Amino acid sequence: MAKQLKNEIISVLVKNKANVLNRVVNLFGRRGFNIDSLTVSTTNDPQLSRITIAFTATERSLQQIITQTEKLEVVESVTLMDRENSLYRELLLIKINAGPEMRSDIKEIVDIYRAKIVDLSRESLIIELTGTPEKINGFLDVMTTFDIAEVCRTGVTGIEGRKHRKIKQADDDADEGADQPGGVY
Repeated sequence: MAKQLKNEIISVLVKNKANVLNRVVNLFGRRGFNIDSLTVSTTNDPQLSRITIAFTATERSLQQIITQTEKLEVVESVTLMDRENSLYRELLLIKINAGPEMRSDIKEIVDIYRAKIVDLSRESLIIELTGTPEKINGFLDVMTTFDIAEVCRTGVTGIEGRKHRKIKQADDDADEGADQPGGVY
């Protein structure tokens, strides 16, 4: 029986210290995980940073990497993000080579996706789009009919909504919220 792979997102709250990101990412690499998306940001607490990691895993390997991640002494908590109750966003900047004759077609697509043209020159324009990874992928698919010069994506970041499943907490109260469903992105 084949093991089913799922796209997962975890949020790892870590101590805001040098080399912490390297330790977390190396753990994933040593265990054979390919990270699809990685974002790091400060939090409202200057002592902590949030690492959001998107990757593909089986249910068994997901539990293993979560367990191993929570064992790192720099990790305060690990949260498996639930697609139904979390908000995900990603930022895209895309540079399109386009003269004046193509701009109206591009502008029409930009408006449909609620994107913004943030820079314009005689030969090109730069578009900014914020949305879910699925929205970003859809926009990129439509834009392949134009001459794409550059693409820059931030990677997915997320925040849990009303319901979430805590995997580990700093005060070892790991059972709180454990009955909430996990999810995929």
